[in-house]
Amino acid sequence: MTTRTLTTIGFDADDTLWQNEQFYRLTEEHFTELLSDFAEGPHISQRLLEAEKRNLQHYGFGIKGFTLSMIETAIEITEGTVPASVIASILDTGRDLLSHPVETLPHVQETLEALSEHYLLVLITKGDLFDQERKLAQSGLGDFFHAVEIVSDKSAVTYRRIFSKVGGGPERAMMVGNSLKSDIVPAIAAGSYGVFVPHELTWVLEHVDEPKDAPRFRKIEHLGELGAVIDEIG
Repeated sequence: MTTRTLTTIGFDADDTLWQNEQFYRLTEEHFTELLSDFAEGPHISQRLLEAEKRNLQHYGFGIKGFTLSMIETAIEITEGTVPASVIASILDTGRDLLSHPVETLPHVQETLEALSEHYLLVLITKGDLFDQERKLAQSGLGDFFHAVEIVSDKSAVTYRRIFSKVGGGPERAMMVGNSLKSDIVPAIAAGSYGVFVPHELTWVLEHVDEPKDAPRFRKIEHLGELGAVIDEIG
């Protein structure tokens, strides 16, 4: 009886299992419309991105930090004269994001169902705890996962810790996700396989170059191709 190379497969959540970034983009469009009397759309978007970068260390990833960054940007762009009605509208859009229905991506259900019979599946996601728990519950995918890890950030240390706790260690694990910066590069650095599943919309702060020369790097078009990659690895 041969021993499988892989024992554990980690999955990112947002824009890997379900849609996420598209709702942020729509919210940002609404935000720029709210401030259209004060500045042009591209300028507002750039100032918002700068605020998000600054605030990651304070608020972390997720909708609440995004909402606070929109409020901060509105105050800056209007030089402190932003109407209370605009602040109220920003808060409403943040609440809308927190209650948006979950839309799973193609091939997710059948892929997780097939893999869960042979491997330990771990959901590894960053962001707001309550929001990620809500989306997982609404997705109906929770039963496929042997463990769920909602983390403040993703690094090689994060993956070593999780894959050493669940399964046979990072060398016998794989991380699957749409972010090269958060899902793939640090997982490979930890000694795991990294399978990149590009999404048409990925937050600009998650962009890095593909580690094409890394022996444990793989790239697929959609999750329906993951099974063939796993079979090839063994």
